[in-house]
Amino acid sequence: MQSPLILSAQELCRLVREAREHTLKLVSDLHDEQFTVPLLEAVNPFRWELGHVAFFYDAFLLPALGERQFLLDGAEKLYDSFKVDHDDRWGLPLPSRQETLGYLSRVQERVLARLETAGSDPKVTYLTQLSVIHEDMHAEAFTYMRQTLGYVAPPLGEAPREIGGGPLPGDVDIPGGTFRLGAEPGPYFTFDNEKWAHAVEVAPFRIARAPVTNAEYACFVDDGGYRRPELWSHQGWLWRTRAGAQQPVYWARTGDGWLRRHYDRYVALEPHHPVVYVGWFEAEAFCAWAKRRLPSEAEWEMAASAASAEPGGRKRRYPWGDDPPSHERANLDGRLAGCVDVGAFPEGDSACGCRQMIGNVWEWTASAFFPFPGYVVDAPYREYSAPWFGYRKVLKGGAWATRSRFAWNTLRNFFPPYRRDIFAGFRTCAP
Repeated sequence: MQSPLILSAQELCRLVREAREHTLKLVSDLHDEQFTVPLLEAVNPFRWELGHVAFFYDAFLLPALGERQFLLDGAEKLYDSFKVDHDDRWGLPLPSRQETLGYLSRVQERVLARLETAGSDPKVTYLTQLSVIHEDMHAEAFTYMRQTLGYVAPPLGEAPREIGGGPLPGDVDIPGGTFRLGAEPGPYFTFDNEKWAHAVEVAPFRIARAPVTNAEYACFVDDGGYRRPELWSHQGWLWRTRAGAQQPVYWARTGDGWLRRHYDRYVALEPHHPVVYVGWFEAEAFCAWAKRRLPSEAEWEMAASAASAEPGGRKRRYPWGDDPPSHERANLDGRLAGCVDVGAFPEGDSACGCRQMIGNVWEWTASAFFPFPGYVVDAPYREYSAPWFGYRKVLKGGAWATRSRFAWNTLRNFFPPYRRDIFAGFRTCAP
């Protein structure tokens, strides 16, 4: 654990309240029947997911604030994600919807009361931020779960609208050199898998200014990309065959072109939006077709965080600098209720000229998710990273539904390469 920053109890309480308000907004409009979902790998029962969010505060934050026992009897037998296998969650004696909401409310009230009386220190600051960001991750999951299930779009932000920006073709040249991959110690919340920055050698490379668009990806599909095994790795072709994939999961072809399903309705495919809901295997095959490649994690982070085009300089926390995200710089927090053109948000460009490296879509990298040299598991959330090292791939940047406090250059998201239900796209590098 590392948190030299101490936030006031008032600020921590504000974060807790705001995260909970956002979470409840994502489920409050669903009727009871919609809370009952089929057993799918990409979703959890809604009642389980909500209870798990409450349990995290109950298990990790409240003990540090002096609480001696769980606020729901048997909570650990229901909601501990490392003791209750995914498929078993449908057979648990879960509390009712109202009882689950009651558990959420009791935990929040106790957290706020304890924070207001106990105050804050580095440990409390860290554990509160950890609990809030954990809730943010599950809030994003609620957002894409609703897409998976074909529910109405969540009541987030503004009504979807085109803000323009168009495409942004072309590459930028990065001279490479010695680069410190990972997070430096400092006054920011940091996950254990980002620790610590270490020197890596990066060869000169060229990286796309923007993510791959729907129009570009449609050319790959229309050229038979899903029917050509020579474009796919062995594992990728096995996945494509088993999944029966012929195009991105939510696309549908009509006589007039492509449509995509946006929650419970079909819309015309937006040509300049980034392609989204594609897995790593699909991104890999597109790159083979386009005679391009995915960037490594080090290349992506160098393009996002180098403070100048020359190697050896300091790193930025965000592509545009060290100031936190703003509405002018990134599509985050669900404010625009979906993706926008890849040419939008020029104020968020990195020093080298790459756009939207934070927000709009998560971006797959070529890199497998492994620990950095000297990795040490952070207490108390020991299961955050370590169980997943190996097969999963690193994603960077954050998506339109990602909370802005869960998006920075060194952040490492990680999913299996076949997952295509998350808000993931990709950008490419020259070979």
